[in-house]
Parts: sequence; structure tokens; C-alpha cells
Amino acid sequence: MGLTIRAKKDCRWDLVSLGEVMLRLDPGDRRIATTRRFEVCEGGGEYNVARGLKRCFGLDTAVVTAFADDPVGRLLQDFIYQGGVDQSLVRWVEHDGVGRLARNGLNFTERGFGMRAALGSYDRGHTAVSQLKPGDIDWDEIFGKQGARWLHTGGIFCALSATSPEVALEAMQAAKRHDTIVSYDLNYRPSLWKAIGGKKQAQEVNRRIAPCVNVMLGNEEDFSAALGYEVSGMDENLSNFEVEGFKQMIVKVVKDYPFQIVATTLRKAKTATRNDWGAICYSGGTFYQARERKDLEIFDRVGGGDSFASGLIYGFLSGKGPQWAVECGAAHGALAMTTPGDTSMVTLQEVIRGMEGQGARIAR
Repeated sequence: MGLTIRAKKDCRWDLVSLGEVMLRLDPGDRRIATTRRFEVCEGGGEYNVARGLKRCFGLDTAVVTAFADDPVGRLLQDFIYQGGVDQSLVRWVEHDGVGRLARNGLNFTERGFGMRAALGSYDRGHTAVSQLKPGDIDWDEIFGKQGARWLHTGGIFCALSATSPEVALEAMQAAKRHDTIVSYDLNYRPSLWKAIGGKKQAQEVNRRIAPCVNVMLGNEEDFSAALGYEVSGMDENLSNFEVEGFKQMIVKVVKDYPFQIVATTLRKAKTATRNDWGAICYSGGTFYQARERKDLEIFDRVGGGDSFASGLIYGFLSGKGPQWAVECGAAHGALAMTTPGDTSMVTLQEVIRGMEGQGARIAR
């Protein structure tokens, strides 16, 4: 059964994202531990989807998050202004002077090169958004009175604290009451779950959330680590797997949960800077597969999955079918990894050209 999406005329926003927005510090061609300077930008798994839908695809999006009111928070605000995502749902928390009670998250990420893998180091404990509790956000106001066609959140937000999964569930239940589509990106991050129960706790949380999801997103590791499904043919490093085995796993997932759509990227990382890249979407008992891009050159892989999600969601919000949506997501994700930072810097015209298989000949 396909998605029944609310009409735009009845909704202020096409999509609302729930999640943390961090300041990313990028050492460029150097390493985190040896650099003397960083470039900065904003980023966060759930937010990146809202930003991609706004900047690349021109839709109306908002983010539900929280910031400590200090200069770092205001820098993040300034970045979000540039991205165009509506900030009217952002909560501001008083800063105590040193961040004992609430602070803003930092994400140090180096891109990797060749045989040296990309590396991320989080500094995000006790952040303002991790302290959100049920009842803090008026979800019926957002989805009912103002209206949103789609809610997007994910496993990164749900790993931030004991209360964040409850906030996500509260948001999803309100979305359901108002016929808003819910998408969820499993986005398993071992470092976030390490101190709070690891894979076992991640699976417990995600299995509670899964029944509320219409569109489940992830990659091969996510479905295994975050939901507990085995994928045949996957090696111990999670770098190689059989697509047919992965499809069999998705069929099992859909039998267990009421997902209308399951979509995933297919990445084989040959080196940090050269990957095979593709995607599949399962809808109505049929698999739709984007064309595979062999030896895709990667400039910065962070945000590729989020850009896939925003392209896929754009396809459904604009009334296209699953094949078009998965091709759009795969092209947008591939292009997003050709630029620095977490967020998309490409245009819809470039995505369409990528979907059509046009080459990299200069456009002028």
C-alpha cells in the first residue's frame, strides 16, 4: 500500500525534523589530533534531511531542537539561517556560564583518504537537546493546528539520553493522530550507545519505536545492529554483503513491522575516497533499485545517507513513484559526497542530471 500524504495546502511545513544540530569542526586535509585550524559548519543526521529538502529541493521545512544560549548556539543559529530551515520550533536554554547544565554539541570529523578511513569524534554530552522531555513540545500544535506533511527523526536523536526516545515516541504518536507520515533513520552509532547498553539497548529502543514508523531508512549495518536482523553474506567488517541476502532481510523486516516503505543505501567502501554506491527501496511487495555507481569518488562521505533520505522523501512528497524516489535519493547522496561538510550543496538541476546519467563535463 502506498503512502497517503497530506495536501500541502493544509500544512505549513512539508517536513519537520526532530534531532540535534551540532557544530562540525573539520581539519580539512589534516587530522584532528595534529591540525592547527578547523573549518566549521552545522550538521546533524535529522537536521541534514530538513536542510537538503529546503536548499536543494525548495520545500518548506522546520527543525525541532534545542540550543544553549551562548555564542556557539548563536553560531549554529546563523548557519541554519543560511540553510533556510525554519527555526521557529527551536528551544533556547539559558547558559550557566560554563555548560554544567546544558551546552551545545561539537562534532570533530576528518574526511579520510585512500586506505585511511574517515574519523569522527563527538563532544556532545549533556547538550540542551538531549534534555528534552515528554511534554516540552506541543506536538498537536505542530501537526494539527499548523500542519506538517512529514515527520523525520532517527536513531541518533534516540541515543542521546534516557528521555530522547520518549520524546520521539510522543512526536510520532502525535504525527499519527494528524495523518502525518513518519520516517525514521536507524543511523546506528556505536559511540553513542557504548556507555548506555550498546547494541542490546539500541535494539530495545528501536523495536519500541518501529511500530510507529511508515518509512524506515538505514544501511546494512543499521538493520543488523539497531534492529537485530542478520544479513547473509556480510563479512565481519560490514564492508561486503550480498544484495540478495539484504533483500531477504528486508522482506523479514516488513513482516515484523507495519512499514509501508523500507529504503537503504548500498555502499561498498573500497577506500575512503572510492566507493561503490547504490540504493534500494521496498514498497508494496516490490523492490526498486537505483543504478549502481561504481568507483564513486568521495570528497566527504559524511551526510551521504542523509542526502539520500532527503532525495527519497522529496520523490514521495512530490508525488513521484518509488523508482523515481530511490533514483533521486541515490543521485542526491552521491552528489552531496562531492562537497565538504554534512549538508548538501547541490541543486535540483544537478540531481536531475545525475539521475539521467549525464557526465561531469563542465556546464557553462
